[in-house]
Amino acid sequence: MMMRYAEIHENLINDNETDLVSAAQKGDVDAFNILVLRYQDKIYTQSLRILGDEDLADDITQHTFITAYLNLPRFRNGSFRSWLYRIVTNACYDEHRRHKRYPVLSIDDKDLAEERLSPISNFSSSSVLPEKEVERHESEQAVQQALNRLEVDHRAVVVLVDIQEIDYKEAAHILGIPIGTVKSRLARARQQLRQYLELSLSEQATAAVYRQ
Repeated sequence: MMMRYAEIHENLINDNETDLVSAAQKGDVDAFNILVLRYQDKIYTQSLRILGDEDLADDITQHTFITAYLNLPRFRNGSFRSWLYRIVTNACYDEHRRHKRYPVLSIDDKDLAEERLSPISNFSSSSVLPEKEVERHESEQAVQQALNRLEVDHRAVVVLVDIQEIDYKEAAHILGIPIGTVKSRLARARQQLRQYLELSLSEQATAAVYRQ
């Protein structure tokens, strides 16, 4: 009878990251799979928040781990987490530039584009959601739509620092920019987000009055 993956590799699951990376570099696919399990949610979140599209986020997440696996021999010390974040963020930049150059949707599809760019969570197909769930859905959509309005380099900073909770020094390393630039971009991004969200909340409040 086949044993479960976790039972066979319990020693690897409990290993520290340096040991896992070292084992993966020596060809241990199971060790690399454990690293994937540790980081896949964060990498997906990074790509989803920057690109605002679930399908693209899935593709970029897969691309990130394939790229990391193929380039493991070149990884030398340092933070594996920062290395992954650098790969995924650069991939998001490339995808963002590609879509700006070759937009999939026309200007006439503006409403559809906003819907495509804003999903954060999946909800049931029921047309009637509990009131609190509706509020949470609207709030999450508002946050993503506000993020989508930022310049992509400002978006990347605010996602790393405010959502992924990475400090200024590591964010600067990931993005390849000075800490001062991280701070200035973050301050600008937060100011713009606040303005966009205040406007969105005002619009939601007005809509709620009309629904009553």
